Amino acid sequence: MHEVLKDAKNRMDKTIDTFRNEISKIRTGKATTALLDGIKVEYYGTMTPLNQVGNLSVLDAHTISITPWDKSVISAIEKAILTADLGLNPISDGTNIKIPIPPLTEERRKELVKLVKKFGEDAKIALRNIRRDANEHLKKLEKNKELTEDQRIHNEKEVQLLTDEHTKKIDEIIHHKEKEIMEV
Repeated sequence: MHEVLKDAKNRMDKTIDTFRNEISKIRTGKATTALLDGIKVEYYGTMTPLNQVGNLSVLDAHTISITPWDKSVISAIEKAILTADLGLNPISDGTNIKIPIPPLTEERRKELVKLVKKFGEDAKIALRNIRRDANEHLKKLEKNKELTEDQRIHNEKEVQLLTDEHTKKIDEIIHHKEKEIMEV
């Protein structure tokens, strides 16, 4: 496989991973610790990821539990969750924090589906940009006489196949997440 194709494939794979990561944070009405990814807590003057100051677990389909390793950080965790603007209200009993996940309304579910589709479209745009970069690189190689015209055309077809394959993956992920969100 040509270096240009290998680079394009790696970049497209990273785009898919980033997309998956983005939509994993979107609430589906079910409790998952992924909702809390990206939340940072002020811990001894340093902004620290939430999963590094305590144990996160899912108690049931509608409750997340956080058990901080240092009890003095409980109020900072509550504050971080509230300021993250996820629509979650932590409840502390002095040693643990429980986060009830409220059920989603039909209207909110539709908004979340639109958001997932927007993230999907952004990922597809990123794929098309990668395709364009790869094709431009192939044209430069042809201009510099490192590739023949036939090789460039063949490689451009390979880049298009990669793009189509990754676009299909994004569509499948969107469909799966949409189904998950709309499930009551």
